[in-house]
Amino acid sequence: MLTPDLSGRTALVTGSAKGVGQELLLAIAACGADVAVHYRTSDAAAEEVAERAREEGVAATTVQADVTDPAEVDALFSAVEERIGAVDVLVNNVGAFAPVHWAEMDFETWNTVIETNLNGTYLCSKRALPGMREAGAGRIVNIGYASAERALVSPKNFPYFVAKTGVLMFTRMLAADTADDGITVNAVSPYVVENSDEFPEDLPRGRPAAFEDLIQPTLFFLAPDSDYCSGANVEVSGGWLPERV
Repeated sequence: MLTPDLSGRTALVTGSAKGVGQELLLAIAACGADVAVHYRTSDAAAEEVAERAREEGVAATTVQADVTDPAEVDALFSAVEERIGAVDVLVNNVGAFAPVHWAEMDFETWNTVIETNLNGTYLCSKRALPGMREAGAGRIVNIGYASAERALVSPKNFPYFVAKTGVLMFTRMLAADTADDGITVNAVSPYVVENSDEFPEDLPRGRPAAFEDLIQPTLFFLAPDSDYCSGANVEVSGGWLPERV
């Protein structure tokens, strides 16, 4: 297992009280980074994750925020800065999902999916950048979705695919904009992960992605010696390449 030395770093993983975010945060803590467990409603779960992180000998705190609200995002980062230090590792993981046909979806659902996946990534990245630029170093990893760059066609999950395609474009644009600042911006894009509620019958390699499959490329992007790798997207899909789903 790849275990880069992240000691002395402060990492924020959005949506890290449960699921993929939790596993990514714990892996980052195991590499020596102090960590902030972000949650919106799962306060008890977040504290459990923070306690597990502290067992690695690092500082850990929990922070509550709605990442679609600029004021709450600012307060989120301010709290982390005050408690454990300026964020120099950011993983934008949080995002909503709506597996229904677009014609049956109300605007509130559409907007929630777009805002959490795309606007949340934008707001958190924007708030993290001044400190990273001042330090001359930083790592941002955005969680995308496999095949989102290939004009994926599906009658379900319209806003999710729109948002994740936007996340990947945002990743590359931000990587170019920070190329001279010592900051890298990359994406890790899974298909179906082991904690999913439903599994398609034709999963590649006969299984969903394990948490470990996502952890490895994320830690690669966060490693100190990966500083020339920016604007990249690693698909964690087992080779899944649909034209239509």
